[in-house]
Amino acid sequence: MTDNTTAPVYALRGLQLIGWRDMQHALNYLFAGGLRQGTLVAINAEKMLTAEDSPEVRALIDAAEFKYADGISVVRSVRKKFPHAQISRVAGADLWEALMARAGKEGTPVFLVGGRPEVLAQTVAKLRAQWQVNIVGSQDGYFTPEQRRELFERIHASGAQIVTVAMGSPKQEIFMRDCRRVHAHALYMGVGGTYDVFTGHVKRAPKAWQKLGLEWLYRLLCQPSRLTRQLRLLRYLRWHYTGDI
Repeated sequence: MTDNTTAPVYALRGLQLIGWRDMQHALNYLFAGGLRQGTLVAINAEKMLTAEDSPEVRALIDAAEFKYADGISVVRSVRKKFPHAQISRVAGADLWEALMARAGKEGTPVFLVGGRPEVLAQTVAKLRAQWQVNIVGSQDGYFTPEQRRELFERIHASGAQIVTVAMGSPKQEIFMRDCRRVHAHALYMGVGGTYDVFTGHVKRAPKAWQKLGLEWLYRLLCQPSRLTRQLRLLRYLRWHYTGDI
């Protein structure tokens, strides 16, 4: 019988990635014996390139306990390197929604950080209406460096067991690292632009495109300005096809 509360780990260019088979496996793993504590970081090809080029980002990612394959390119690289690996892509936006639904069911206290004020307010309202999530505090992304310590103390005082941070990378990873020094006993998750997607301000690729692993192409067609970022991924493809992964 398969144990859904544990998961293998696969190494890609030194990064230790959790091998979740599907979303249910991810949830069972994170809630095994009570909610796990630590930091969740989504890994895609672009983040692997950044980690290779920036020692600071690499240190932030290495310090996170739960690194998972958010990008289809990363999943394919794991399968190529480890032919028997049972690993699937777990998109960060989908994992966040599933985590929020589970938190609502169990009454888990949640603190939200980041996003524009109006988007954050809509996110809080929708989470409460849709899943009765116990939101114990929130803070939009517009706070000064001097206000960070006060925010950390607010998060600690709230008793939040899940803290999700939508500030973009590496800002959100830096924030989570520093906040954990004040409030260690929680599960932290960097979620990028997820609040915008959740509230309908940003449209995700259709499900068919996602299943084919073409979400990147959909975003490129919608935002041609992303071309430079996409060309950078050719370096990742070289790693993949030469086996230097």
